[in-house]
Amino acid sequence: MAKKDFYDILEIQKGASAEEIKKAYRKMAIKHHPDKNPGDKAAEDKFKEAAEAYEILSSPEKKQRYDQYGHAGMGNNGGFGGGGGQGFGGMNMDDIFSQFGDIFGGHFGGGGGRRGGRRVNRGSNLRVKVKMDLSEIANGVEKKIKVNKYVACKTCSGSGAKNGSAFNTCSTCKGSGQVSRITNTILGAMQTTSTCPSCGGEGQTITDKCSPCNGDGIVRDEEVISINIPGGVAEGMQLSVAGKGNMGARGGVAGDLIVLIEEVEHEHLKRDGMNLFYDHFVSYSDAALGSNIEVPTIDGKAKVKVDAGTQSGKVLRLKGKGLPDINTYGRGDILVNINVWTPQHLSKEEKKILEDLKEAENFKPNPTKKDKGFFERMKQYFE
Repeated sequence: MAKKDFYDILEIQKGASAEEIKKAYRKMAIKHHPDKNPGDKAAEDKFKEAAEAYEILSSPEKKQRYDQYGHAGMGNNGGFGGGGGQGFGGMNMDDIFSQFGDIFGGHFGGGGGRRGGRRVNRGSNLRVKVKMDLSEIANGVEKKIKVNKYVACKTCSGSGAKNGSAFNTCSTCKGSGQVSRITNTILGAMQTTSTCPSCGGEGQTITDKCSPCNGDGIVRDEEVISINIPGGVAEGMQLSVAGKGNMGARGGVAGDLIVLIEEVEHEHLKRDGMNLFYDHFVSYSDAALGSNIEVPTIDGKAKVKVDAGTQSGKVLRLKGKGLPDINTYGRGDILVNINVWTPQHLSKEEKKILEDLKEAENFKPNPTKKDKGFFERMKQYFE
């Protein structure tokens, strides 16, 4: 099932400003908020859809990538979030509140990264580079990478509390995670709300901390992560794998794993978008008499016929032998630029043969068939 367009989800135009995007998300999030629609699965799904759309469109970098490549540029299997393409649909609600809670303002106990007033810890994002050759780019690939990151402590299951230790409601904020202060000003009494300094906004404290993680609920460890990378990616493109970054402290949610694509240069083929270019040199006699040549492709070699009388600079086209378009089902071509090799060192016998042919009528340039030039001839392959 095709994913809905992020602009359609938020009911905005593609050229919407950052403020319009934020306003549209707030409207949709409040409309479909779980607290306003208890037990309504459809509303919850729309709430998550809106959060996913806002995650992309509120980031200039991600928005630019989405505008250029669509869902395919956001992660695995053409969807945001990678690792199975689950997006926000496979994450719990606290993760969404931890990222966008400030959008709701005073609605539903808002406040940055909170639900019901308590802070939800979110782990930081991680960035890794993945190298891909043309064969992998052409066909798509599953990469397994080992990442050193913060994971949930196994001893305390990420809670930060020693086995048998209790969690106490914070005496300072009474479990709300926030404290209020009233200040008298010339305009009257002003109330300000801030994160509780005693519990860090979590609303509770631990009586006895877990030793391995020192109460943080997270420890350093290595994890092997599988990443499904679609065909057609390019140098510098970034894919996001949701929930595979550093784990948040004390039962928090994990950040994302940002995958930066590095393209390994091919020995013979040069890339230009979906098309691949190859320079091939033929001898003077092969150009005049015609010949069959072998051209390297992504998956091996292909035989190509060079017609008799071929001029230097002629371009031969191998249709559909290039790279796929990440956004469509189209595929590029391999364009072979034929260069006639002029010998630089001749024997006496070879010079004599060429001298005899020099004045022959068929060996004189014909001004009525003037070469159009390489760039003029290239136009036909892109029109």
